[in-house]
Amino acid sequence: MWILSVLAGLFAPVAMAGTVTIEQNDLVPSDIRGVLIARYLEPGKPDLSQPLFGPRFRAPEAELLKSQIARGISGGFGGIMFENRDRGHSTLPKTLFPQMTYLEYDPILQKVGWDYGLANKIVIPGPLIGNSSTALTAGPNARSQMRAAMTVPLGPETAFLQYTSNSLYVYPEHRDHDARDLYPAIWPYTVNSQGSSGSDRLFMRALLLTLAGFSAETRAALEERKLVSPTLQMIMRRNLAGVNSNIDYMSGIAHRSAYDGTDLRPERMVAQAGALQPEHIPPMVRLEVEEEDFGPKGGLMQMEERLFTTPAAIARIWRSYDWEREITLSAAGTEVPEGQDVQFFWRILRGNPQKISIEPLDERGMRARIRIQWHDDYPAPPLHAGKNGPRKTSRVDIGVFASNGSQISAPSFLSVTFPTHQERQYGRGDDGEVRLQEVNYDSQEMERRYDPLLFWSAPWRDTFLYGDDGAFEGWLRRTAGGEEKIAPDGFNEQGVLVLYNMQRNQDGTVNLVRRGSSGPAP
Repeated sequence: MWILSVLAGLFAPVAMAGTVTIEQNDLVPSDIRGVLIARYLEPGKPDLSQPLFGPRFRAPEAELLKSQIARGISGGFGGIMFENRDRGHSTLPKTLFPQMTYLEYDPILQKVGWDYGLANKIVIPGPLIGNSSTALTAGPNARSQMRAAMTVPLGPETAFLQYTSNSLYVYPEHRDHDARDLYPAIWPYTVNSQGSSGSDRLFMRALLLTLAGFSAETRAALEERKLVSPTLQMIMRRNLAGVNSNIDYMSGIAHRSAYDGTDLRPERMVAQAGALQPEHIPPMVRLEVEEEDFGPKGGLMQMEERLFTTPAAIARIWRSYDWEREITLSAAGTEVPEGQDVQFFWRILRGNPQKISIEPLDERGMRARIRIQWHDDYPAPPLHAGKNGPRKTSRVDIGVFASNGSQISAPSFLSVTFPTHQERQYGRGDDGEVRLQEVNYDSQEMERRYDPLLFWSAPWRDTFLYGDDGAFEGWLRRTAGGEEKIAPDGFNEQGVLVLYNMQRNQDGTVNLVRRGSSGPAP
């Protein structure tokens, strides 16, 4: 009889999760051109006759969640959705969480590919955890999905809309975070897993368990205030291996371009979710730029320096020749719940503290003036190291946190990335001012990798010329063909205006190619 009962258990039907399908009629336009919102999705109620977990899932965090649900601390999987966007390549089986709702797309939307890759066509009001274990692996602009979202038009704006719609997606960094960190910014809008296909699974599971760990009251408050994703990011980062205090949490240890799944501590995440009360939910820090000297034109090609400006992440590209830049930010737009007394903290997460100053402009730290000096390549913080040693970075990150006395929020970010594929030399003049002395633009000759959507290479070296009063007087340009002097207005000594074209090569790199235009110098 015992053998028969065991065999019956082995071959018993496995409980399956419910599904909800997105159809064309569910979609309405958003405020972002080309992006739709699935307004009418209603996840079905969970079948409480089904078990919480599949029979093979016996992790400590699962046992803790069972206990918290049994004691009325946690609300469980009802109303939580999971979306896989790689057509089953790296997904969670429907037998894993039988009480959860899995999202699917109707055949018409599948045919146009809106169910695959980066989630940038349809916004799903959550609570939802999604993933796409994909990347752009071919062509001149190969990159991870997160870097793609950062560098395509309206990508950051769409990512922010997802973030504030209670949806959080996980993508692998796939070769963008190896010997060098290739990301031009950091943001809280998505979770980036270290590695390639399958590296996202631990994050999907941990985030779903954390969502199920909130009480019904807390989750309702999170959904209403559109704080599901910021709170999940806060809990995940606060409970990483090596993050054991608030000081750790407000440092670069907790906030990285990509995370290794082995650093997750999901049992602690579930416990913190269960302990969070509605009145203690921290706000999302909303940043605004008050003043800055990053502009629409900078550097030799006078290209845009403002990569993106969104409420929880601001990214700038240092193209100008300056040694020091300045930006003033305000968090006054942060929606602070009634009854909370919030203090703001500005922290250097990545960068040389001797080259960065943060000047708070009011007692609560709501506003700050930030000055940053030029950074050459440098090793990222120790916990950001790769398998072959310290990972190189060319970015500065500032995190802004809001503390309500009980919880510290997820950070919002200012990122500044430097064109260190060039070789710059700065020096101090006789007047004591630090100025750019020389730039080697030939990144290809130096075998320095760069993002062709943001940067370029040119086969020359410019020495900057200054007068006795420090005024800029032009360049001495050295190429394989010789030297020439170019005035600040762009004319050389022969009265020819030096102009340029962008040329994209077959390997995806971008070269600056000179073209001539004769005419009298003004």
